[in-house]
This record gives sequence, structure tokens and C-alpha cells, in this order.
Amino acid sequence: MSTHPKTDHHVSTNPKTNPRSNAEKDPDDWTTGDEPMTGAQASYLKTLCEEAGEEFDDRLTKAEASKRIDALRAKTGRGHSHPSRE
Repeated sequence: MSTHPKTDHHVSTNPKTNPRSNAEKDPDDWTTGDEPMTGAQASYLKTLCEEAGEEFDDRLTKAEASKRIDALRAKTGRGHSHPSRE
């Protein structure tokens, strides 16, 4: 007899019960994507811009910042294990 609890193999798409699903969503599909970028995004983006020798734009939206972070991470090779998305 198994002592492990029964595992539900259904994967939830609710971001509150499965935050990873929201992190994988395309930034163009975010409901808050047109809001100003978060403080965390701005800070990380500033660091990446400095490392890549590129200009930092503080007027980006959340979605734009996420895409820019992804592009700069690819360019710098930094942070491949941490998602940058909402």
C-alpha cells in the first residue's frame, strides 16, 4: 500500500494556482502588458542594458520590458535559469 497522496495530473492554467503558466504566457497576451514596467523589471533591465552597452528606456510597458529583457539576456548570456516574465 502506497503512503503517497494521490496526485492530480490535471495542470491548472490559473496563474494563482500555477504561477509558472502565467510566466510562460506571451507578453502580448498579458492583460496588464500595457501598464508601466515594474520596479523589478526596470532594475534588471538597467543592469542588462549596462552589460550589453545599450541604452535603457524607462518608458517601456511591462510587455515591452519583458521582450527587451529576453533579448538582452540572449545577447549577454545572463540569467537563463530565471524567467523574466510577469
